[in-house]
Amino acid sequence: MAAAVGRIVQAIDRGERIVLFGDYDVDGVTSLALLAELLRSYGATPELFLPLRMEEGYGLSPESVERCCEQHQPQLLVAVDCGTSSLSEIAALKARGIDVIVLDHHEPKSALPDCVAVVNPKAEADCPFDYLCSVGIVFKLCHALLKTRPAPGFDLKAGLDLVALGTVADIVPLEKENRVLVQRGMQELGASKRPGVRKLMEVAAVRLPIAAEGIGFRLGPRLNAAGRLATAEKALRLLLTNDEKEAEELAVLLDAHNRDRQAVERKICEEAERAIEENFEPARDAAIVLGSRDWHPGVLGIVASRFARKYHRPTILVAFDAAGLGKGSGRSIEGLSLVEALGHCAAYLEKFGGHEMAAGLSMREENLAAFADAFRQAARELLSEENLQPRLHLDHELTFSQLNGDLLRWHQALEPFGSGNRQPMFLARAVEPAVEPRVLKEKHLALRLRQQSHFRRAIFFDGALTPLPKPPWDIAFRVNADEYEGETRLQIQVEAVRAAVPVA
Repeated sequence: MAAAVGRIVQAIDRGERIVLFGDYDVDGVTSLALLAELLRSYGATPELFLPLRMEEGYGLSPESVERCCEQHQPQLLVAVDCGTSSLSEIAALKARGIDVIVLDHHEPKSALPDCVAVVNPKAEADCPFDYLCSVGIVFKLCHALLKTRPAPGFDLKAGLDLVALGTVADIVPLEKENRVLVQRGMQELGASKRPGVRKLMEVAAVRLPIAAEGIGFRLGPRLNAAGRLATAEKALRLLLTNDEKEAEELAVLLDAHNRDRQAVERKICEEAERAIEENFEPARDAAIVLGSRDWHPGVLGIVASRFARKYHRPTILVAFDAAGLGKGSGRSIEGLSLVEALGHCAAYLEKFGGHEMAAGLSMREENLAAFADAFRQAARELLSEENLQPRLHLDHELTFSQLNGDLLRWHQALEPFGSGNRQPMFLARAVEPAVEPRVLKEKHLALRLRQQSHFRRAIFFDGALTPLPKPPWDIAFRVNADEYEGETRLQIQVEAVRAAVPVA
């Protein structure tokens, strides 16, 4: 950190050309926006560069580095949310006389690049900050810069809205300091002075008070959508603009991109589902690997995540172009580090990188079958039989009579919920529908439930897609706050239903 701060201050004093080189996901664009705002408050004029997902791929690829150098002629390049494994690309930059700083949270695969500084908690054994994503690391860098050189008028706490967006969207553990950053960041989001954030909340129907769920399922996907199907530049502009009209136009555009993304995603899901039904055997296969020439690489991570949850198996999906070069995304389950598993299959890959639960890769089409066998074998060796059994972890049994405002207030004190701080899951026994369930959007169920003399409204997402057992039921559920006509009420969100089992 000290080396990074010293070199950035030097570049500011000398008026050097600084380029912030980011990534096209929410963590990447929020990181660039936060660091750019601080550098501009010092009077610097950093250029912001984002690689093109389809043409150039992730991170410091040779193609993106060449385009960056042609456009901006950097003297100092700050690689954000990438760069830890880009040894040859950073060596080439150094040979051109360009200094490089890496701010990243991805797992190193071997040696670290030879550059001014690598600020990455995962580059050091037993580093206590390994839960931070890149925007959290940028926040720390900004703090260190401000301690070295104050910037009158710059409010770093106001930038916690960006930190919350990137941290929740990147699905890093919401533990230790991350909980504090996100909790305070959600307050900043609710009172954000950024026109783009306010307009995005409007089109995404995110209401106050902001919850991590609103970031993860509404704001994050819209910010990600631009980078998945086209370029992330519009998402970055949305975060930085001070123009109300531009903010509204960009928010509407990102919302439209998100609907397009959903349509592309549905098509891939349907095709992949058919392939899984034909080829996947749970007793035999410890992982799922699929590839196609008809898939859009920009949404593979979302689809892989869906199948990893549904089938409780690590999932790799690869999209191949006409020349047979494939770009893939993977999502894991608890107990398997994707980076470690891919390391066992490196002979079949052009390159790969990421962290425990998510990774990206590139490979040749002719290696798909051999890679699939090797990855399934690696997963079989690294996962225990217990890891491969899906489980619903129940935290506590409650009766409907206990579901009141006091419980909701204690429950809200545990927020923000997410990776590393899961929302509590409760059990209620011998519950019956008081009226016939109502189907919403052809797949969800609106329920009115009765347990003895107590009644509760509930929502069961995707509940209409599978038959319900004969009542009475035992239900696994979460509780949420529901705002209705200015009143905060407790709502049940059903996660699973089974026929009621007598208590032993």
